[in-house]
Amino acid sequence: MTDQLPVVTVVVPTRNSAATLAAALRSVRQQSFASIELVVVDNESSDGTFEIALEFADDVLTKGPERSAQRNAGVARSLGRFVLMLDSDMVLEPGVVQACVEAHERTGAVAIVIPERTVGAGFWTAVRTLERSCYVGDPDIEAARFFTREAFERYGGYDEGLSAGEDWDLPARMQAGGEVVGRADGVWVVHDEGTVRLVPHLRKKFYYGQTLGTYARRHPSLSRRQLRLIRPAFVRHRARLARHPVLTIAMVGLKWAEMAAGAAGALSARRRH
Repeated sequence: MTDQLPVVTVVVPTRNSAATLAAALRSVRQQSFASIELVVVDNESSDGTFEIALEFADDVLTKGPERSAQRNAGVARSLGRFVLMLDSDMVLEPGVVQACVEAHERTGAVAIVIPERTVGAGFWTAVRTLERSCYVGDPDIEAARFFTREAFERYGGYDEGLSAGEDWDLPARMQAGGEVVGRADGVWVVHDEGTVRLVPHLRKKFYYGQTLGTYARRHPSLSRRQLRLIRPAFVRHRARLARHPVLTIAMVGLKWAEMAAGAAGALSARRRH
């Protein structure tokens, strides 16, 4: 960076992310947009994540316990007029930041959605890839990752009480406040899910379910559309799903299992409280 303040700050929360972090941070450094600050917020990693972050980032700090708190801490430490939230297993195509800034300038949107696609190895990753491909362009499922700093701070950032749904919650609160949520078309965030393994995946859904009730009560209409088994996106892309019958059947089974795990997590949280 130069001595001038950066225009965009990219915030990356990490937790034992050494396997994917270098690719994520390198993709930030390879952006066509020049004025970028890179802030990594690590949660006590023990696998070399912190050292990789030091190699690429302008600022590295330690913060936990959840990604919402990490993201908020990164924004509080940042200098950019815009902020972009990037997970440590995601890679930005070279024109992403430029496209987001241009989308804001063109529409006045305070939050920008960046289309995502999933990559990885193994059967369940292929199932996830097919599912995620149906959500491109679906405003109920896609969540904004790029924000004006002013709006991010005015709406209080991410809700640190949510371990799930926080990506949806912040843009939904902005839209409820009359803000415009835009879209950066023609560019992609590539999400490397590695090899999805069923049992750890469902354990994660159980954990997420423990705060999903809070999100659902806050956004009842939106959450009903987002959390149902048969989603409009699947109907719209029925021809694509029909071309992959085995993956589609597995996807429906996986959605059932995810819903059961999330419901069990919500019930567990209710019993505790």
